[in-house]
Amino acid sequence: MGKRGVVTDYSGEELYRGDLVAYSARQGNRVRMADAIVDKVTTRLVDGRLRAMLRVTPTGVESGFTKRRSLRREWISAEHVRLVIPGEASERDQ
Repeated sequence: MGKRGVVTDYSGEELYRGDLVAYSARQGNRVRMADAIVDKVTTRLVDGRLRAMLRVTPTGVESGFTKRRSLRREWISAEHVRLVIPGEASERDQ
């Protein structure tokens, strides 16, 4: 019988919907650090391996001097994500 796991950041902190996370985002030929709110936590099968994926909504707070054009939701891998502020406990029950 299989055991259900949880999606974690690179330090082992559990990630849930509503958490504030920091991740690296590409803009052209550069990489910047950006903050985002986790919208959905899931896993996907990529090249035969199960990979943790997050759908996030950027907050607009990020490094760099050029502003982001849009705050659209995007899918990112949880591999290089760091939890900044955990969300509310009521959202974890959903």
